[in-house]
Amino acid sequence: MLQNGFIRVFEKIESFRGTGSLEGWIRKIIVNESLSYLRKNKALKLNIDIEDAKYMIPGNSHVAENMNEKDLLKIIQQLPVGFRTVFNMYAIEGYSHKEIAELLGISEGTSKSQYSRAKVHLQNILKTEQAERIS
Repeated sequence: MLQNGFIRVFEKIESFRGTGSLEGWIRKIIVNESLSYLRKNKALKLNIDIEDAKYMIPGNSHVAENMNEKDLLKIIQQLPVGFRTVFNMYAIEGYSHKEIAELLGISEGTSKSQYSRAKVHLQNILKTEQAERIS
């Protein structure tokens, strides 16, 4: 996806107007190329809306506070594609659930559900990591 994004950047370089930063323009193309790939491969279609989810998020885990950035990024990479995509867009990139829904072609509820489920999944991974460190 990254390689295809850079190919798209080079194909469209003449359309860069210079009104914003080049970095932001490239980032937008790479993100859109990645989202397009996910839509084409239907990586997010096996998800349910948050209203249909029948679970509660467990209590807060403070394991992440004692981890470095590289460890946290490795754990995030363990998430399933749909969870990871929404989690990255919402928690890291700062998109709203409405924006995520529009970009991914899903409902806003599905975006919220994916984010919620990603947090639960991350908490389970962190609990496992903590148990392994204690052992």
